[in-house]
Amino acid sequence: MIAELGLAALWLATALAFLQIAAGVLGLRGDAHSARFAVYARPAAVVQAFLAVLSFFLLLYAFAVTDLSIKLVATNSHSMKPFIYKLTGTWGNHEGSMLLWVGVLALSGGLLAGMEKRLPEKTMSATLAVQGFVALGFYAFLLLSSNPFERLPVPAAEGTGLNPLLQDIGLAVHPPTLYVGYVGLSVAFSLAMGALITRQVNPDFAKVMRPWVLFAWVFLTLGITAGSYWAYYELGWGGWWFWDPVENASLMPWLAATALLHSVSVLAARDALRTWTIMLGVLAFSMSMLGTFLVRSGVLTSVHAFAVDPERGTFILVLLALYIGGSLAIFAVRAGSIAEGKRFTFTSREGALVFNNVMLSAILAIVLLGTLYPLLTEAFDVRVSVGPPYFNPAGAIFAIPMFIVMAIGPLLRWKDDKPKRIQFELCLLAAIAIAVVSLVAILGDYAILPLLGLALAIALGVAAFLPLRGRKLSRVPTAVWGMVMAHFGVAVALFGMASESAFTQERLAAVSPGSTEQLGDWTLTLEGVEPIAGPNWTAIEARVLAARGNEDPIVLTPQARDFWAPAQATSESALITRWDGQLYAVIGEQTEDGRWQLRVWWKPFVTFIWYGGLLISLGGVLSIVGRVRLDLKRRSAVRKGNQRREDQAKITGKVQVEPAE
Repeated sequence: MIAELGLAALWLATALAFLQIAAGVLGLRGDAHSARFAVYARPAAVVQAFLAVLSFFLLLYAFAVTDLSIKLVATNSHSMKPFIYKLTGTWGNHEGSMLLWVGVLALSGGLLAGMEKRLPEKTMSATLAVQGFVALGFYAFLLLSSNPFERLPVPAAEGTGLNPLLQDIGLAVHPPTLYVGYVGLSVAFSLAMGALITRQVNPDFAKVMRPWVLFAWVFLTLGITAGSYWAYYELGWGGWWFWDPVENASLMPWLAATALLHSVSVLAARDALRTWTIMLGVLAFSMSMLGTFLVRSGVLTSVHAFAVDPERGTFILVLLALYIGGSLAIFAVRAGSIAEGKRFTFTSREGALVFNNVMLSAILAIVLLGTLYPLLTEAFDVRVSVGPPYFNPAGAIFAIPMFIVMAIGPLLRWKDDKPKRIQFELCLLAAIAIAVVSLVAILGDYAILPLLGLALAIALGVAAFLPLRGRKLSRVPTAVWGMVMAHFGVAVALFGMASESAFTQERLAAVSPGSTEQLGDWTLTLEGVEPIAGPNWTAIEARVLAARGNEDPIVLTPQARDFWAPAQATSESALITRWDGQLYAVIGEQTEDGRWQLRVWWKPFVTFIWYGGLLISLGGVLSIVGRVRLDLKRRSAVRKGNQRREDQAKITGKVQVEPAE
């Protein structure tokens, strides 16, 4: 019954998406007859949100109780699996993750329809029509190609189980946060298209769009940060980013969203960058759609990817062409009708933001080319691998000037400024960067990119707080604190990346129980190796005593696990975290002479990468809080002003009436 209810809710939501599109389109006509029907767009979006979320929760319940009569549960769960992984298995597969995507998409549309009152009604009608059109495509994909509620002719005796690599608490955080980010970009896309269709690209539209972009950007940042750390400790290879195509599929929307966030902020505050904002709104959603295609089309082989049949990939490709091709066609027709907006000079805060948006777009193009090029060559039976030797130096060409301008930009005034006004700050930052480069170069022979990364990170960390110089901190707007925190987070993450790249030490050895190895100032002793058993796996677990200098030793227990549902071997790393880095250990196979392969890394300041990601997200949250508080204050001031005028009118009216009596 659960499956039938979930499927019925999806079909009803699909019907309401049709209604939402029709009502939204009629709302653009403006005549009285159409207006009577157009009012149904908002309630259709709200009820559709309820039905889509209900459908997802019904699937979640089916996984919780391990309903093996449902094909999706039987192929992605197991009765002996820990309960938390039964739940996360709901979205640890193709169909379930797409239902989660659609549920969040519909919920966002419902919130937009139910809460947003600032947009002109025609623009809202166009926006809801576009949002309904996007949702309709994904409903069709689920119902016609990827039904999550498909029944088995005969219930399975036992489930196949979830991919062991996904049986980790990181899966409970990483995919949902990314999907919320992707869907937030879909709302920004719908708003951009709605404003473009009605030619209402102005600061008022940008103020409505900005919270959605901020919201999406925060969740994308959290999702990428969580995914990076999950892969770092779960896969056992010791790296935090490998330029995997599916990693890139989440990075590309983030790069576009970062550019869009700055552009829409300029439009809201200064009435500039109108066309640029619309174009970035389309680009950001295009990248999220491209990521969906790459992950679910079966064209990639990745631990992150859902390798499904080509028919589904073709369906998504058609949606990609329809949405992106259609939006670009509308942009080509309407872009000329968008007013230019206010002008500004290159040496201004707007100019710095435009420069960095161009740099972000260039980095996005590099990542896109490196991701798609192997797929293109494979079509001609030529296999190539594109990895760090391409991405790191090519990206650095644009990232380095971007970080420099990022440090300087917030110090500039809006519209027009002179660099001479901030010459003290410029000299200070240059001196810091030169001092760091000189000091690190004296200490050792390091590659140029990590060296520049360290210098830029420290200079950027100082620059992040310079906009607060000379201001009373208690009066600094919360949104400004958000900018400071986000920029400081970038500096912290960059410092972690550069330090890990420059200073990492590695030791790979075959060791016998009782023998000792040295890694930097760490002493490592293998006490022994023994078999253990978990809820749905067995493992070989090593006991390694790790002591740093004169500290008491700490026990590390890296494991080599064998899961039986489904059958797969995994490597479980063991970590010791210190303020200045992490010790990372994995156990390998036993050699013929009875020794064990032990691989250990000391990674200085590697945790700063993820601390930085959290600080960036915190900056986004502070910006959202600051904008909400400011909006509430403005609305309160408007209400009080209206009340005063009403009271004054009443008093004036009484004064005029009294003499007549």
